Amino acid sequence: MKIGLIGLGKMGGNMRERIRRAGHEVVGFDFNPDVTDVPTLEALVESLEAPRLVWVMVPHGAPTSSTVAKLGDLLSPGDLVIDGGNSRFTEDFVNDELLAGKGIGYLDCGVSGGIWGLENGYGLMVGGRDEHVELAMPIFDALRPEGPRDEGFVHAGDIGAGHYTKMVHNGIEYGLMAAYAEGYELLEAKDIVKNVPGAFKAWSRGTVVRSWLLDLMVKALEENPTLEGVSDYTADSGEGRWTVEEAIANSVPMPVISASLFARFASRQQASPTMQAVAALRGQFGGHQVMTVAEGEALRNGDGASH
Repeated sequence: MKIGLIGLGKMGGNMRERIRRAGHEVVGFDFNPDVTDVPTLEALVESLEAPRLVWVMVPHGAPTSSTVAKLGDLLSPGDLVIDGGNSRFTEDFVNDELLAGKGIGYLDCGVSGGIWGLENGYGLMVGGRDEHVELAMPIFDALRPEGPRDEGFVHAGDIGAGHYTKMVHNGIEYGLMAAYAEGYELLEAKDIVKNVPGAFKAWSRGTVVRSWLLDLMVKALEENPTLEGVSDYTADSGEGRWTVEEAIANSVPMPVISASLFARFASRQQASPTMQAVAALRGQFGGHQVMTVAEGEALRNGDGASH
């Protein structure tokens, strides 16, 4: 099978290689001349045979929307576009409506696996019509992990369901990472525990908390046992926010994932206005000392006495 792939970054480049290893022909396009196979989007489309299948792997939002719109002008009825980026599921409705008006199919596909997907395979969550999923199935089979199809691949439902499922997946990921991280901090804080990296490694086999994320935590601690020099500033890609927004919209209690998202926000603050207000209030009602910023930093650094 022959497929066009737009976006050859860390994920897209590895996906191109995995699809090729499965015996399919991939024509890739990227604005980086060092990795692209063709010079233009037009050249990519011209190199494919009907029905054309084009996979879009670019940042969500405007880059994806503009790419899908351009493909709508270049492709023909019967062709198929797959958005494999981290788009918000509501954007899929717009993209599908645009392409459907021109007789072009559309699928949304949440992709998980990161930089390890080339060797291990990618978890795929797809939304769209049955006939379009069937058309693209050889590519999905090439990308997913080896083994039963339903372990690593799901046709989750209608348009938007793939990205919605991936959004919830990433929200769960936030909560899992936060739980492992909190456990790490508590173990580090207790003086009787002498081998924190060893504790995490011991958990990785035979325990109920074992997971691939735990394996990655073990790897990180083997490379840097005390995480020396690692900033606590933690970004978010947007999907955790969308998950919490959907929880509110659907009245679904989600305290763990919400707390893990807010913890990331807290990591970016030089100082916490919330805790500044709490300190000021303690001073007002209880006469407790309100420390200056310098005094607070001295305590954090172990240079002052607690009051």
